[in-house]
Amino acid sequence: MSAVGHPAGAAPARNPRPRGGLMRPMRDALVVAQRNLIRMLRIPEVVIFALIQPIMFVVLFTYVFGGSIALPGAPAGNAQVYREFLMAGIFAQTVTFATAGAGAGIADDMHKGLIDRFRSLPMSRGAVLTGRTLADLVQTALTLVVLAVVALLIGWRSHENPASVLAGFALLLLLGYAFSWIGALIGLSVRTPEAATSGGLIWLFPLTFISNAFVPVNGMPAFLQHIAEWNPFSATVAGARQLFGNTIANVPRSVTGAWPMEHPVPASVIWSVLIIVVFRTLAVRKYRSATA
Repeated sequence: MSAVGHPAGAAPARNPRPRGGLMRPMRDALVVAQRNLIRMLRIPEVVIFALIQPIMFVVLFTYVFGGSIALPGAPAGNAQVYREFLMAGIFAQTVTFATAGAGAGIADDMHKGLIDRFRSLPMSRGAVLTGRTLADLVQTALTLVVLAVVALLIGWRSHENPASVLAGFALLLLLGYAFSWIGALIGLSVRTPEAATSGGLIWLFPLTFISNAFVPVNGMPAFLQHIAEWNPFSATVAGARQLFGNTIANVPRSVTGAWPMEHPVPASVIWSVLIIVVFRTLAVRKYRSATA
């Protein structure tokens, strides 16, 4: 005799995916984001450790290297000029280094079987990744707020109106959100959270240091100048400096005439949106195949 409610020889039907238009996936994503934010609050050391690293970079570059790095046309040993040049780079590095945490978190969920439990629920597949990246965006925003306070304490100042400053931080968060999708893809592609952390950091160091974040690119070899000026990270740093009013008059905007350096704000937005589109598509596809 067949199971009650099912015709003989027929397999039980899976839970149907709910239909709710475009709003249902967003609601599912917000639920997942809320779950991840609650988890962060219950493990405060994760947030604390995420704050320590960027603060260490600020202190090291300001007080250890700042007096030794001379900007073109700036008085020798003028640490204040270098602080204003530096901080946009530190802000951008902070939001991109959050990529490793995003990848490790997703890899940990996969390793513990949590993703399989999500898969059994009547929810949008892409909502799991979107919710995770939104929660990481909130954590990154909190880190930026704390880092901005530290920067003000050591002497960093903005020379633009509040709306322009907020636009600068929004530009940085957009890049951070874009890179979190790279972290999501890495987290889905490795077996352990440790591998996701290593894989999420190893490519970030050359990306952030072969850029205009910490030194002007005109001191680099010619071939590195082209790489640095077409680097999405460099475009965001230059755009943030422009919106913060931290551009240095004697530091050329572009050495090679690269379009992203001549128009850093729109270039940064284009780069970030392109990264989101490409890596979100790849990450969701990888998620579906990994949980099939």
